[in-house]
This record gives sequence, C-alpha cells and structure tokens, in this order.
Amino acid sequence: MNIIKIIGIVGLLLISTGIITKKRKAQDILYIFGGLCLATYSTYLKDAIFVILQIIFISAAGYDLIKIRLKKTV
Repeated sequence: MNIIKIIGIVGLLLISTGIITKKRKAQDILYIFGGLCLATYSTYLKDAIFVILQIIFISAAGYDLIKIRLKKTV
C-alpha cells in the first residue's frame, strides 16, 4: 500500500470521527484535516470533481470554525 492511499484512509477516518463528535469546533478541525488528506488523495488520482468537492468542504468547515471563534470573542 502506498503512502497516498494511507493518506486517503486517514482522511476518511478523520471525517468519519468528525461526524460522531459532538463538539462543533472539534468537528470542524477533523473535517479540515480529513478534507486536506482526501484532497491530497483525489489530486493524486487526478479526479477534478473530487478535488473541487474537497476544496468546498474544507472551506465550509474553515468558515464555520472562524465563525465559532468570532462568537467567543464578542
């Protein structure tokens, strides 16, 4: 098994863990890192649709994380 496939598996596990996690901040962090791993994997596969999906997914999780942090400071 090559390293890229392992990165893809790690991404899948991180996102799956994020789904069952109850804390929203932890979910977003897991989603971001899992999405980055899956984006790496999909880039290796040269799957443009999946790369775009991962960029949107990572951006949405990042936006939510920033929104949560801004609420704490206000």
